[in-house]
Parts: sequence; structure tokens; C-alpha cells
Amino acid sequence: MIITRTWIEEFIDISEISTDDICKTLNSIGLEVDSLEQVSIAPKVVVGKVLEKVKHPDADKLNICQVDIGVETVQIVCGAKNVDAGQFVPVAVVGCKLSPDFKIKKAKLRGVESNGMICSSTELGLAKLNDGILELDDSIGELILGRELSEYKLLNDDIIEIELTANRGDCLSINGVARELSAFYNIPLNTFEKNVTHNDLGIGQILDIQASDIDASLIFKAVDLKDFKLDIMTKLRTAIIGKHEEDNDVKNALTYATHCTGVILNAYEKNKSKTEDNLSLLEIRKDENNFDTVYGKEELSTICIDHKKIDNSDTDFIIEASYLNPEKLSMQVFETKITTGEIYYRTSRGSEPDISYGIDYLTTFLSSLGAKIYKGRKSFIEDSQKATLDVAIAKVNAIIGQDIPELEVERILSSLGFEVKDTLNHILNVKIPFFRHDIKNIADVTEEIVRIIGIDNIQAKPMAIDEVNRINHTTNDLIKKNKLRAKACENGFDETLTYVFASRESLKKYSFPVVKEELELLNPIVKELNTFRTTIVLNLIEACASNYKIGAKATSFFEIGTIFDENRNESKKISFIQTGANELEDVSNSGKPGNVDLFKFAKKILNTIGKFDLEPMEKITNDFIHPYQNANVIVDGEIIGFISKVHPSVCEDYDLSDTFIAEIDFDSIKNELVKTKSYSKFQASKKDLSIITPKTLAYKEIKNVINSLDDVNIKQYNLIDVYTDENLGENESLTIRFVLQNDEKTMEEEDITASMNNILEALEAKLSIGLR
Repeated sequence: MIITRTWIEEFIDISEISTDDICKTLNSIGLEVDSLEQVSIAPKVVVGKVLEKVKHPDADKLNICQVDIGVETVQIVCGAKNVDAGQFVPVAVVGCKLSPDFKIKKAKLRGVESNGMICSSTELGLAKLNDGILELDDSIGELILGRELSEYKLLNDDIIEIELTANRGDCLSINGVARELSAFYNIPLNTFEKNVTHNDLGIGQILDIQASDIDASLIFKAVDLKDFKLDIMTKLRTAIIGKHEEDNDVKNALTYATHCTGVILNAYEKNKSKTEDNLSLLEIRKDENNFDTVYGKEELSTICIDHKKIDNSDTDFIIEASYLNPEKLSMQVFETKITTGEIYYRTSRGSEPDISYGIDYLTTFLSSLGAKIYKGRKSFIEDSQKATLDVAIAKVNAIIGQDIPELEVERILSSLGFEVKDTLNHILNVKIPFFRHDIKNIADVTEEIVRIIGIDNIQAKPMAIDEVNRINHTTNDLIKKNKLRAKACENGFDETLTYVFASRESLKKYSFPVVKEELELLNPIVKELNTFRTTIVLNLIEACASNYKIGAKATSFFEIGTIFDENRNESKKISFIQTGANELEDVSNSGKPGNVDLFKFAKKILNTIGKFDLEPMEKITNDFIHPYQNANVIVDGEIIGFISKVHPSVCEDYDLSDTFIAEIDFDSIKNELVKTKSYSKFQASKKDLSIITPKTLAYKEIKNVINSLDDVNIKQYNLIDVYTDENLGENESLTIRFVLQNDEKTMEEEDITASMNNILEALEAKLSIGLR
């Protein structure tokens, strides 16, 4: 947003305030000043008047001009195409230094003496208007021949560029910035006086507008621009903001008025409208994308989205002021992905909703420059209620951390355009102005108060902290997570962190569930991550594949993260993967380490998450799981995850060797305090028991029988060998090693024998199995 000092002085009296102070103020109230440029025209550039222009006898592109500069008439040879007799022009007289290395001297051009130079806007250090000279008029002040241009305040201006955040569309105008300064300095805004020259006809005598089912607020006026001529100061200001269009005074006038007021203004040539019953007709209706669109003989504009080029093919124009809610407009553009015009930058950030003010400002401006305005207007405005907030002064002060008097709060909010009504118990009823669509709650209102007070004026206070019980579900989860991370690293796993997104196609390929289509991502970050992940192991196997491509033949990863079900409900998992060799190449393995196997992998998982049981999976739910090397992870009789070798076809897809995966429900992993208990000081005894069992009998059944004995002397037992041969037929031999120990004495042989006999008798009675 670009403003100038003299421009903003038309809206608020800042004559007693320096430009530097204004810049500091803008920064303090959240309107960050990006740059400050002070324009100063060089001395000895004076106002002149071209009295005569004749062609140079020896140069087609040069003219010999007689120029009155007040104290004398000088002859100047000028090559500009647009120079002409009767013009007031800037003249750099002999001795003027336009720049450190450019001094005006007497010269001869093709044999003709030239005493000075008629200047263009850029040669004076002003914004570019054209490729010719700058023609002056009294919009810069009274033109006095011989008076230096450095004395004209409007030309020697301070240009301030402000960097606005996207929510401050209300400051995309001179009036909006002036409103902010008015609140800070407590200076009233200048009163706008409507003053137009009317045409003899009313708008209803020449124009009809038909509108149906539109969302925009609109006002239309008709103007006669036959005698309209844009002044030089307006042209320069539109050039300063980078929006000047040469030979298009109507477009420049609209740009100027929009920049002044913030109201979106547009114009249509009357001859582009339809004709019906001797009236010009405009139709406003929805287009194929459901945007309000103006039609005449053809589509003329998409309201608040795109304005067509004005070609000045007529002198009668229909001017339009419009407003659309920026949030609704932006959402609709996002959903339709249509191409927008330059005007959308303003409308999407929130243009000025007081379109009556905008149309009055424009018609007054046009009228002052020779235009005639048709009486009356066509309006399409729906009444709407301002949003209201109840603002407790105590709450505001609590947020700020400093007591602000209630009257000061009322003054600040009123000066910013809020309607404030004092109610009981120090609660203000605040109506939010339409131009502040970004104000939603008391925090936003408080921010406005702090901006105007100035953050530097808020006293710094030490932070007061009340200790509370910090132990809760979140902290417990964090403690457990950190423990698991440490344990996983101790067991050789490296932690990874991957996106919570995955490829929908890959999930489907390997039979993983996917999120329902109606709950899918609308705008994925990349094509390959177009859905929420329903498992972490897909991400991990892709990570292993990426590492394999850069030479890592063996990798072990784990990740604790979120996954989603079909309805996008979240849950947390810890997932593991190991691929390739089980250890590094070493003398002990002759440089040929073996690959990891299921039991070694399971032992690492056990050492990480704690004790669990394994049992074969009854139903394989995805194609990653190996049909013969898999197991459910059981804790306290509940399935909390799975462990499996990766199916060979999947390994082939990802160019991996033997790979194992596990995925465990994070919330089901215990995080109990370790309780110490006394241990036996007496010697332990180990006894092996080899029994014959049917191959169809699950080891789990044997464990259940042994556990049911509740023998305190049995401290531990493990299956250490499985043997089978032809003689055993459909049976096999299982060797179980028991660790026996008594807490009160050294076990005698008869004690050991009694415990072992109890085991054998229970197995015989319940499973009909016995010694080998």
C-alpha cells in the first residue's frame, strides 16, 4: 500500500506531525513501513509557458520553442512529440543540475541555439507518465511563470510504502490509513463534502438495470464525460502507485478514487449495453461458476473478480461501486479455481463496504474535472446487521496485563469505527464495523486497543506462575514415549519421522484400509501423499528402500506416530522394521553375517516394549504379512498389534532382502512403575524336561497348564529345543528348561523331584502327554 504525505493530508490534518513520526506511528500500530522516499525537484527548474513552436529546419524530430519563464523568454530546442504552444511546462534553466553529472548548459542543436530544457516527469525525479514532456496544470497549485517547482508542495512529496498483512484490507486505501492515524493521534478525519454538477436527465431516462439472485452490493450512476479531463496531479499519483495508463483518463480516475476510498469502482461504456425500449440495459446474473456477472451486448465484468479494459469508445459511462464479503468470495474462488484479475487482490482482502461513500467521492471528483452526472442512482443493497461482541473491561485488561481506563477503551474503539455502548458491570457492547471482517472475538478487539496504545507503552511485568499438578494423560504419554524411544535405540533401531500422509494407490495395492473418499484431502501437498496413512509400516518400508538405493544394505527403523481409520479417527502406533543383515561384517562371522530372523527381531521388540506373548494370526489383513511367519502380539489376553516377516513379493517390489515388521498400539503398552521385591538368596536349579506332543498341539496349551500349577518354586521356563524324526511320526519332542528356586531354603533333590512330578502329572491329566 502506497501513500504520500500530501495525499493523506486531504483526509486528515497532519501538518504538525513530521513524516518520520508518522512512519514510527505506522510501525507501532501494525502497519509496517517498508520504504520512505522523499521526492525533491532540483533548484532552477521553473514554470514556463510555450509561446511558440516551429519545426527545426535541419531535424525532423526537433522543434524550436519560445518559452516564457517569467523574467525572460528563452529559446529551447525540444525533441518531445507532445510539446505544443500554449502549454505550461517545467523548464530546467541554464545552470540547473538535474543530477550530479547532468548540468544544463547553453548549447546548439543542429546549428540552432538552445537555452535550457523542457523536462519530462522522470527527468524531474517524478513517476513516469509518458515518453514526452510533463504538461503542468493548476492541480499542483497556482502556476506562476518563473516560480521554481521545488516550491510546489504537491510535487515535492514524501512517498511511504506500507507492508500490509492479508487481514488488513481496510487499510488498502488512503482513507483507511488516515482512519488509523486519526485513532492514534486523536485527530478527526476531514469532512467529505459531496458536490456534483448534474446533467438535465435522470438515470432512469437513459438506463435500466436488471438483477436477480446476486450476492454483491451494488450502486450504479451514469456520467457524461465529454468535457472531462484528468488533471496532472491525479496522473502523477496513479503513476506513483504503479497503476497509470497513458491515454486512459477514465481508468486512471477509477484507480485514483478506489485508492482514495477503498471502494471497488468500475465503469462501462454506455454503447456496450443492450438497448431495450430506447433505454440502455445491463443485466446482472450468475455465470457458469456462480459468480455475479454484468452483461451488456457481451460479458462486461465479473464483479469483484475481473474488470475488463476500458477502451474509451463512448463519452457516456455507467459507473459501478461494488462490495462482496471477502471470506465468501475467497472460498468460492478457491473451490472453482478460476483465473482472477488484478482487482481480486483488493476484494479478497476486504474492500470498503460503504459503497455509497465511494460512488459519491468518484462523482464529486469527476464533476470537479468537467464531467456531468445524471441524477439518481440504481442500488442493489441488502440490509445486514453488524456483528456484536460483549467486551468485559476486566477481561481486556487481563489480556493486556495492564489496566486501561474504560473511557480510553471506548475512545480508541470509537475512533476505529466501532460502535460502543456502555452497559452494566463494566461490559461494553461493541458493534464491529463492516470493513473489519477480521474481528471475531475479544482477543481481536484487545489487539486493536494495544495497537493504538502502542506495545512500547505496555509496562513490562515479571511473569507470575502458579504451580499446578503437571502430571496428566499428556505428560504420562510423553514419558512413556521417551522411554520407548530410548529402549528402541538401545536395541539398534534408528528413529524416523515421516508424513502422516501416504499414497492411496499404494495402500490399496497392499490391501491396507483407506480413508473414505468423502473425508479425503482436498489439496494434497504432492500427488504421492494424497491420503491420510492408515499404517506406518508402508512409510517405513519406503524409507528402507530409499536407504538401500544409497548403499545401506541393513537398516532398522522405528517410528511413534499417528494413523487414521476409514472415518479419519486418529490413533497412535509404534512401528518397527528391520531388513538385511542381523549384524556387521566381522571376523566372528567370517565377513558373512546372517540375515535377521523372526525370533531375533521379536526379542528386540520385547526388549523395547516389555513382556508379551505371541500367537499365530488367524486372519491376515494386508499383503505385507508373510503367510507362515506372523503372530499377533498379546498382552493380558488382548491383541495389541502384530509382528511378521514381510511377504517376499513385497520385498521384491521394494528391492529388499529379508525384512521384518511390527506395529503395536501405543496406548496398550504398559507404563507402570517398576516395583522392587525381594529375591531368593538360595541357589537355583535348572532342569530340562523333554516331552512328546502331537504336532497339532500348540505350545500355548502347555504354558497354560504349567501356569495353572501356581508353583512358587518355578521361577522361569523356556522352550529351548524342538526335535522331530521319522520314528516320532505325527509327534514331536519339545525340550523345556525350568529354573527352580525356593525363597526360604536351598531346594533338596526331593523338592526338585516333587515340582517336576507335579508338572508331568498335570500335563498327563489335562493334555495326555508325557516324557519322551
